[in-house]
Amino acid sequence: MKDLLEDLMDSASGRADYADVRHVRSRAESLSTRNGAVEEAESATSEGVGVRVRVGGAWGFAATRELDRPALERALDQALAIADAQPRAPATPLAPEPAARGVWESEVEIDPFAVSLDDKLAALLAADEAMRGDPRLAITSAHFMAFSEYETFASTDGALCEQRKVDCGGGISATAVGGDETQVRTYPASFRGDVMRRGYEHFVSLDLVAAAPRVAEEAVALLTAPPCPSGPATIILSGQQLALQVHESVGHAVELDRVLGTEASYAGTSFVSLADVGSLRYGSELMNVTADATNPGGLGTFGWDDEGVEGRSEPIVRHGVLYGFLSSRESAAEVGLERSGGCMRADGFARQPIVRMTNVNLEPGDAGTLEDLIASTDDGLYLETNRSWSIDNRRLHFQFATEAAWEIRDGERRRMLRNPSYAGITPEFWGKLDAICSPSEWRLWGLLNCGKGEPGQSMRVSHGTAPARFRDVQVGVA
Repeated sequence: MKDLLEDLMDSASGRADYADVRHVRSRAESLSTRNGAVEEAESATSEGVGVRVRVGGAWGFAATRELDRPALERALDQALAIADAQPRAPATPLAPEPAARGVWESEVEIDPFAVSLDDKLAALLAADEAMRGDPRLAITSAHFMAFSEYETFASTDGALCEQRKVDCGGGISATAVGGDETQVRTYPASFRGDVMRRGYEHFVSLDLVAAAPRVAEEAVALLTAPPCPSGPATIILSGQQLALQVHESVGHAVELDRVLGTEASYAGTSFVSLADVGSLRYGSELMNVTADATNPGGLGTFGWDDEGVEGRSEPIVRHGVLYGFLSSRESAAEVGLERSGGCMRADGFARQPIVRMTNVNLEPGDAGTLEDLIASTDDGLYLETNRSWSIDNRRLHFQFATEAAWEIRDGERRRMLRNPSYAGITPEFWGKLDAICSPSEWRLWGLLNCGKGEPGQSMRVSHGTAPARFRDVQVGVA
């Protein structure tokens, strides 16, 4: 395959200003239980080659599942024809990048696809069983997911590199029903659980069986818990909720294609402009955000992105001020950056790369543990685990709801509250950040379904966070 891809790039070098090609072999497995029975056992594989060319300032892309030389040549011809049919655009250069060479593999102790289906289902059924018993529990479920991707990349710049990525994880969920009230609790995260760029060892480390009784008990308790009060309040967000907050109100807002308006037709634009770098007050002095493609275990971690840019760390917000963007080689050159941010990724072989988040992380602070942060809060709310979210297409006005909240009185966590929500305007909200827990509380959280692009692409990304406190935030009942 490497010889085929290199030969194809030799053929493309005289016909395009730039070209690259990716061979991708993917595998995915999804298992779930529901009320003590197996609900889902799905496995899927795909393999093919995607060819991308640039002629002048116009791009063309084509893909094929056939893996012989004639099929790859036909894909190249099709990509060139598509580029030729595009409206003419200025032939601006791509940001320079050393040719990607070598092999990179994510850290895997136990290959999840080597573990027997019986063993994986037994683990899920045990967790499901540990939640059941109370008649008010209408649904108990457990989930397992695993993904692998082998990719070979070559370009007319002389790149030739190989990568293997393996992702794995899962979670549990309990749904309680009483009267006209329905409540859900999940662990370790909502929306089917938590996934990392690790092997089966990550799924084992979640210890779903041990967490199951608490998850079930809290789902039932929420049925009769008092509703969340409305009005301004001091809030502490759990790490998982804060990860989604970072994703929606920071990560998407600093994608350079959105800022430049080239993603407007699908996912909107951004309230951020190019002129804001170095001047926009995005949040308080405590706010430091970094896009880091080198975090061990992150779903945005890789050796090279899908146009051959080496994964690295890039500052996005420093001491509350906008510092940088998530960019590609083309968009970086367009705005005068020396290098791409290394943020081009594609959903499989049949989609062309677009600007996507790497691991966009809120750096930890020095407020100690979550217990320390609660103890230093006289009155407020602790909000845990996302339930729903809404944000406008400029990433400015938002409302989020969480599964549960707890009152904080005199530095102690007290009664549980149901249906909490909070709302804000992005820079105003982040300006109210006044404490972040220390590195001991910081961890990566996986998000599995970040959608973007036309045709639509889904991407797995991670965000590193520790619980954090915000003052004077509008809260209410979802």
